[in-house]
Amino acid sequence: MSALELCNVGVRIGETEVLDDVSLSVGQGEFVSILGPSGAGKSTLFRLLTGALEPDRGAIMLDGSALKRDGRTFAFMPQRDALMPWRRIIDNVILGLEVQGVSRTEARARALPLFAEFGLAGFEERYPAELSGGMRQRAALLRTVIQARPIQLLDEPFGALDALTRAQMQRWLEDRWRAARWTTLLVTHDVREAVALSDRIYVLSRRPARVISEVVIRAPRPRLGSALPAEARAQEEELLHTLLNQTGE
Repeated sequence: MSALELCNVGVRIGETEVLDDVSLSVGQGEFVSILGPSGAGKSTLFRLLTGALEPDRGAIMLDGSALKRDGRTFAFMPQRDALMPWRRIIDNVILGLEVQGVSRTEARARALPLFAEFGLAGFEERYPAELSGGMRQRAALLRTVIQARPIQLLDEPFGALDALTRAQMQRWLEDRWRAARWTTLLVTHDVREAVALSDRIYVLSRRPARVISEVVIRAPRPRLGSALPAEARAQEEELLHTLLNQTGE
């Protein structure tokens, strides 16, 4: 059974039809990516899941039942790290727990043992401005996963990083995911990132978005950098071709 399932979901914002009968699923412990042209509605899907929008039609299911809008299902990591500059890294990391009503003392006790695993040991009391871009993103991901939500939503988490740091963060994320097997849904514009990290990839059409392709990535991991197997490279080229046809380039 899928952990998360969208069934024929449609969304209209004002006079604009954004999503048109979108159906997709994410299995327990699976890493699924969504690709599509700019403005296709990829981030709109996350707004639906987090409750910022309601679908005009269709259904969103969790473990076979209608999704409850209780804020307990998804941990969301936005495109930028969104760390508060006046809070130390430890206090940025525990912000989600504090919002849930966890005391600062207990939240810190949960977070501190994880700093080494996330490559942040020794930086607990630093401020965001004292960290590199990659370290800030690791702090943002720690803030996301420490909430222990069933599903992680990652919205272009490395899009603002330079190419070298992005590659390092992709490799780091894959290592963490393989160890923890978080149920993960990633929105990205980066075809290679999607192929390298995902079990499956959905491709959306131009707006109004619909699913035009579902690609299963069966090549063995790791698939990053020069380790990308020939089968995965072929799928990358096929996905890029599909996207280029959608953008008209």
